[in-house]
This record gives sequence, structure tokens and C-alpha cells, in this order.
Amino acid sequence: MTNNHLAIKLKALRNQKGMSQEVLADESGLSLRTIQRIENGETNPTGDSLKRLANSLNASPDELIDWAIKEDNSYLVYLNLSTLTFLFFPLLGIIVPFILWTSKKDKIKGINTLGRDLINFEITWTMLMFSIPFSIFLLSKVGILDSFSLSTIFATTVIMYIINVLSVLFNTFRINNEKEVKYYPRLTFLK
Repeated sequence: MTNNHLAIKLKALRNQKGMSQEVLADESGLSLRTIQRIENGETNPTGDSLKRLANSLNASPDELIDWAIKEDNSYLVYLNLSTLTFLFFPLLGIIVPFILWTSKKDKIKGINTLGRDLINFEITWTMLMFSIPFSIFLLSKVGILDSFSLSTIFATTVIMYIINVLSVLFNTFRINNEKEVKYYPRLTFLK
């Protein structure tokens, strides 16, 4: 974050809201001199001061700070591979990538698309993972399927795991080659 960018952004937002420096100082609880020094690029506000300024301007601190969007394919690969935690427990394939995605959301080029598609795929996969074997079991009990065996459910589960692993590896390759990820099937839960 540069002093100059923050100064320009703060002054622009303050003017956009039709506030004087004095009014902003009153509403934020900061001194007029502090507001003047920030707007002149002489100093950066502390975290608390930045939060007060943002609240007074009905903005988020991110709107005041220039978070440059970086290109970081290694983090995208790491995010993508984090879904392999589903091998330990299926819900981890959703939780771990979600945490990694939200911690860097809007800060890395391509992370929003990857994170959204990845989480949507993992939620869809998890739902299918639990519903398909259950459906096979129910259909066999009702008599629609002739023979029920645990080997059918086991084979279905193994195939589902293989599909997930191959999807992750395929998309890791695509990320390394700077191509768009393709996760299918996926229902849209996150937009």
C-alpha cells in the first residue's frame, strides 16, 4: 500500500460522500490533523484508524487500500491440490479449499473462478458420493435392482474417488499451463 494511493482514494471517497475533513474527523473519532496527514500522504493510518475511516465512509477497508491482484499460479495449484484432503474425509475436500480460497479471495488472479468452480464441484461430488451408494441400496431393497451386493457399492465408491482424483490432477495440469479449469459435474452453489 502506498501513501499516495491511500491519500487519493480517501479524498475521493470523502468528496464522493460530500463530507468535509472536519465531518470525517468527527464521524471517525480521529483528529482533523490525522485526516489531513493521511490525505496529504504523510502517513498511513493504523488498522484501527483505517477501520474507523472506512466505517465513516460506509466503505470497506479494502476499498481504501490498493490490494494489487497478483499472479500466483503456485497458490492456485496449492488450492487445487488441497481438495485431495477428501481422501482422508470427504468434507475436508470442501472445507480446506474453502478456507484457502476465502483467505486470498480477490487478491490473486484467477482465484475467484477456480475457488468457486472447485468448491461447487466438491459439493456436487460429495452429494453424489453419499447419494449414489444409498440409492443403489434402496433400489435393491425395493426390488428394482435384481441383486444387491456390497461389491456394487464398493465399486461405485472407488469409481467416484478415481473421478475426483483425476479431475484434480487434470486441472492441476491445466493451471500449470495457464488454461481455464474444467470441473464437471458441478451444480452451482456458489456464484
